[in-house]
Amino acid sequence: MNSPVDLRFADGKDAGALRTIGEVAKALGIAPHVLRYWEQQFPMLKPVKRSGGRRYYRAADIDLISTIDRLVNREGYTLKGAKKALASGVAEEIEAPELTAADLLPRLRVLREQLASALDA
Repeated sequence: MNSPVDLRFADGKDAGALRTIGEVAKALGIAPHVLRYWEQQFPMLKPVKRSGGRRYYRAADIDLISTIDRLVNREGYTLKGAKKALASGVAEEIEAPELTAADLLPRLRVLREQLASALDA
């Protein structure tokens, strides 16, 4: 199975290569200031810092950022809740399955029928 890092980066670098904050921000669609803030909020997120404080993210850091992004921006966790989920190991177990059109169609039909009933009443 490919890691999220393999799927997001098409920069010609090896999947395990170090990446700058700009490269990570662009690939994941997360602003650099958010990544810096998350470093303060999630003690387990520790990119390598070289001279001048320049950050370099390892593949494991990028996977962690992807998980934090999923928890906070797609699953509705607060930062505190996401931190607890990561610390307890629950975060990896709760990833929502991808829904297909075949999954959604029956749900949409039910919603349409409920809406029609509500409008008729």
